[in-house]
Amino acid sequence: MTRQPHDQLAKEYLEEILTPLGNVTTSKDVKSEVQEIDVWFIPSTKSENSELGLLGKMAVTSCLFEPYRNAPNEIEIRSCLLKLYSVQGELLRQAKREKRSLSEEELPCLWILTPTCSEKILNSFGGKAKDNWEKGVYFLPKAYKTAIVAINQLPMTEDTLWLRVLGKGKIQTEAITEVVQLSKKNDKWNRLVEIFASWRKNLQLNSDVNDEEVKELIMSLSPAYLKQREEWKQEGKEEGRQEGQKDGQRLMIESLLAVRFGNLDEELSVIVTRMMELSLTERTQLLLNLSREELLARFKVD
Repeated sequence: MTRQPHDQLAKEYLEEILTPLGNVTTSKDVKSEVQEIDVWFIPSTKSENSELGLLGKMAVTSCLFEPYRNAPNEIEIRSCLLKLYSVQGELLRQAKREKRSLSEEELPCLWILTPTCSEKILNSFGGKAKDNWEKGVYFLPKAYKTAIVAINQLPMTEDTLWLRVLGKGKIQTEAITEVVQLSKKNDKWNRLVEIFASWRKNLQLNSDVNDEEVKELIMSLSPAYLKQREEWKQEGKEEGRQEGQKDGQRLMIESLLAVRFGNLDEELSVIVTRMMELSLTERTQLLLNLSREELLARFKVD
């Protein structure tokens, strides 16, 4: 599977969450043979946005974000570095044409966001942890203006939530579930839930759901889809809006079981009603963590 589905979701997500802090450009071409930049961010102020935790700390200065669905290899990391230096070169040439100078601090830095990162990769690029930065953030030597963020190593705290959303598997699913819960308390996060839900819906309709990468991403996005689906129904935006909430929950559980285990057979169909009695969070955890046999035993019908 290519990076494209994850790339597009990550771009839309980062654009939505960073736009209030400054100017966000996605899929920007650079004047060289390198590929486009995923996200280029320029802050409107130099103040840190504490609400976004670690992501807000990273976005204090002009920077590039390169999110990966699977851990990048050395060639891919060097490609990211080439993008960074191409952008820096463009900015320096523009400043020269305008007869002004640029300080080192004004040149953008690079954040490579990866679900995991091996010791071998970190050692080969000289990545080191820094004081006052969370575990999982590794800075290359100063002149490179680059850091690698291993999302699976980040502490499970509120400060890392907005980066864990771009992780993989259980880490991503739990983070998206947290965002869904936050949106119930504060509607400012509703747009993020809508983005996740729309991607879940599009993947189900337009992708190969038997592809393991697609299947995993569908599972991760499902908590947001379940919440948003009810709102779509209430607003008359989705066919079948006259179905009740329980019907929506049943369809979601059936869909998740089918995606997880390949099909929804008679044995799995029997446990759906009992699973509907659980909370969204508990239900999601069980679907992610329990095997087919464990689910059937957990919800065995007497």
